[in-house]
Amino acid sequence: MKPVNLLAWFLLPAAAPLPAGAITPPADPVFTTVFRRGKGPYPAYRIPSLVTTRKGTILAFCEGRQSLSDHSRNDILLRRSTDGGKTWGPFIRVLADKRFVFVNPCSVVLDSGRILLMCQRFPVGYHSRAMGKRVKRLDPGIGGKHSSKTLLTWSDDDGVTWAPPRDVTKGTKRPAKITSTASGPGIGIVLRKGPKPGRILIPTNEGWFEGKIFHFHVYACFSDDGGKTWRYGRVAPDGSPGFGNEVQMVELSDGRIMLNSRSAGGKPCRKRAFSKDAGESWSPLKDEPALPDPHCMASILRYSFGKKPGDKGIILYAGPGTGKGRRLGTVRASFDDGRTWPASMVIYEGGYAYSCLTGLPGGDVGLLFEKDGYKEITFVRFPLSRLLRPRRGGR
Repeated sequence: MKPVNLLAWFLLPAAAPLPAGAITPPADPVFTTVFRRGKGPYPAYRIPSLVTTRKGTILAFCEGRQSLSDHSRNDILLRRSTDGGKTWGPFIRVLADKRFVFVNPCSVVLDSGRILLMCQRFPVGYHSRAMGKRVKRLDPGIGGKHSSKTLLTWSDDDGVTWAPPRDVTKGTKRPAKITSTASGPGIGIVLRKGPKPGRILIPTNEGWFEGKIFHFHVYACFSDDGGKTWRYGRVAPDGSPGFGNEVQMVELSDGRIMLNSRSAGGKPCRKRAFSKDAGESWSPLKDEPALPDPHCMASILRYSFGKKPGDKGIILYAGPGTGKGRRLGTVRASFDDGRTWPASMVIYEGGYAYSCLTGLPGGDVGLLFEKDGYKEITFVRFPLSRLLRPRRGGR
């Protein structure tokens, strides 16, 4: 038998079927608990962010919460794995202060090796919405004592230590009427193609009240100087019923950016829009019926760019596989810049909520996801061939 070139299969054009029976079934996905409710320094853990550093270390971030409530007092936590996700190091408090709530971790690895983490901070007892007498609504805008701030911290030693955070609110939040913003949560990206290669892009949403109704917009914040300064782009216009909410972005093979957003109303499916100018403006939001969404954050990742003309590479997506409930965690692959998603597999049949994808050394895929009613945040590693392997009757 001739040797099998798996890499060549991974980079096949979207129109080319995988050779029937050519891939030997790989090992099963390997699951490892990273954060478990009631274990460690916090009662609860939510909102995963996952990146792989230039040295191959896997960094798993989350919110360490005093309760499962979105109105809890939270810190930003990290655990590191230097053995591909088999074991995880001690808890690292990236941002912690008993006076404040820290939310929405969104991480990105720069070409220099520096890891950036963006998040939001606001005083304990405040939130985007009021809740009885215990939780008050945040002040709108950027200057109020009780307003939401956006912070940026970074690590130059592979995530072991973190710099004191900088307040970058003015470059990431509009000064008028906006009550809260959310970076991601999940990951940012560094652009490779298009008009602004090297630009750092952080997907963001903003929320504000009109009467008693809370509205959302999605947009990008970006830096062209390695994260020193930031500015925000235009929001994606509402082009279908409902709004966008928690959002992730991916670069396409032609240099455009595609955003993939949680739906905040309308049909139970994802919403998407496109940018031709490196995230500064967007086409109207449209429903993406091929990707169900039970109103939940999800993950999208550029796994590879194509090597040959006409080859658009591989984009991965992970989220609940149904529009009815946060369950049936499903990973999908697209070979045509997200137009279609012909390859898919169920990674976990039970409760599956927020998640984050990363590429791993050697070509495997890593996924960090909230499992079984937020009882734990689990890391799963699987070979890409597990997702791409042909099925009976074709792909």
